Amino acid sequence: MQRPGEHDDTGSSRRRTGDGGARHGTLALLTAALLAAGWMTREAGFHRGHPPAWNATPRDHEPADIAETVRAVNRALRDAWMTAGVEAVGPADARTRLRRLSLALTGTVPSLEEWRRFEAAAPADPEQWWLARLFRDPRFGSYLAERLARMTVGVEAGPFIVYRRHRLLTWIEEALLANRPYDEMVRALITAEGVWTTHPEANFLTVTIDPNNEAEGPDEIKLAGRVAKAFLGVRLDCVQCHDDYLGKRWEQEDFHQLAAFFAGAKMELTGVRDDESRAYRFRLSGSDEPEPLDPAVPFRPELLPTEGTRRTRLAAWVTHPDNRAFARAAVNRVWAWCFNRPLHEPVDDLPLDGPFPPGLEVLGDDFIAHGFDLQRLIRVIVATDAFRHASRSADPERPVTPEQEALWAAFPLTRLRPEQVAGSILQASSLKTIDARSHVLRRITRLFGEGEFVRRYGDPGENELQNAAGTITQRLILMNGKLVYERTKEDLVVNASTRLAALAPDPAQAVATAFLVVLGRPPTPTESDWFGSRLADRGDRPAAEVMEDLFWTLINATEFSWNH
Repeated sequence: MQRPGEHDDTGSSRRRTGDGGARHGTLALLTAALLAAGWMTREAGFHRGHPPAWNATPRDHEPADIAETVRAVNRALRDAWMTAGVEAVGPADARTRLRRLSLALTGTVPSLEEWRRFEAAAPADPEQWWLARLFRDPRFGSYLAERLARMTVGVEAGPFIVYRRHRLLTWIEEALLANRPYDEMVRALITAEGVWTTHPEANFLTVTIDPNNEAEGPDEIKLAGRVAKAFLGVRLDCVQCHDDYLGKRWEQEDFHQLAAFFAGAKMELTGVRDDESRAYRFRLSGSDEPEPLDPAVPFRPELLPTEGTRRTRLAAWVTHPDNRAFARAAVNRVWAWCFNRPLHEPVDDLPLDGPFPPGLEVLGDDFIAHGFDLQRLIRVIVATDAFRHASRSADPERPVTPEQEALWAAFPLTRLRPEQVAGSILQASSLKTIDARSHVLRRITRLFGEGEFVRRYGDPGENELQNAAGTITQRLILMNGKLVYERTKEDLVVNASTRLAALAPDPAQAVATAFLVVLGRPPTPTESDWFGSRLADRGDRPAAEVMEDLFWTLINATEFSWNH
């Protein structure tokens, strides 16, 4: 007889009934509904490197060096609130803010182990203390490497012979952990030469090769579109086939002159190499025949060097400190990582001449002035009032409004992305941190379990930063899916629910720990009494089965699947 998560060959699932009450039956559904309703009312990697540096010293996170920039961002935001007549809500509690930070930079909720270390340290500046450790954590490198890979090469499989996505991921991951300047990373991608295995940055080029005709080399059109959107926040590919008939800013020629910078890239036995004698030819709209097009940039041509190869010149122009589109695009994307929503939407369609969202230019100035330091940019964003705001009003009579969220006067409620939901389920089911220190079987189980869950839940691919509504299928996967079933069922070795049932000294402690590992907060007195009484007065039911129901209930609570 099948239980939730036990699938037949068609992928369907059925509940178990009998034996003194249904698993996840009426009681569990009722408590899930009560918890979800109550919350909504209130709310109106596995790298080969070192484990997290939890013993990092205070000098690793000096807030003074970012204080001036943080104040400037806060002033810009406050000015916008005053102009709009919007009032900011108060700050969220430290645990809520650290949950946001872990979701943003590791894709999971904090583990019980991490919560206990935080409680023992009691740092004066929780976010900067937490960041000092995350920046050394391989999970930070691997999680953001995937975000950058989706931005630069998407999620397509690419040509098997000449494309190795995992090599590119490792290269990005190591660069992030070493805090390599962002402009250096981008220049390396645009100018890459060599074999895609020994020179992983070359995969930025080889992913665009037509697997049916590898001899043609990288696709100039795909590369031009990617450079414009990913690195400059400009959707220049909209004029790939015709002139811009709406804003009349871009012409088809602008796009293809950008593509011409990649005409020299070709495939040889030694990998990607440049041949400057190769010309770019394209039949523009209204022309009868393809014609040669010289490389040219669509704006700020005075920043384009006159010396060097075409791709070297393009890389220098893209990353030039005075090419503010580059810094703005990076700031907008990093903000989106931290909030699950960018400052300007869509994330890859920023205006060149404004108007810009409050704070964007301040952050861009600081990013340029400090050598395109991604870790510093994250530290600044996390220290702003916008990140520290609560997502709910302290006054139940005055719930948070859409205007407050739009202007960052309240932390915006957003759905967790599929990989964040999966990562949180897996981490919440373990009392220890799942990271490079974990047993290899635990890491492999997480890798495959997360991949299957994301595929079923719905992977948005490179459009992961676009808002998307939840679906009935996603709710059913959480309620009846294999991953939740496997991570809440009775298993003393693996699952937190069973371990708590066996090891917690009393029901109150078991319930409090369950809330902390799943939702990142202690239970309210009402929640503690409700669930504690069910565990204490369970009759003939094993404690592990009651805890199993509790974990299932918390994971299916609305609160679990939202960033708040």
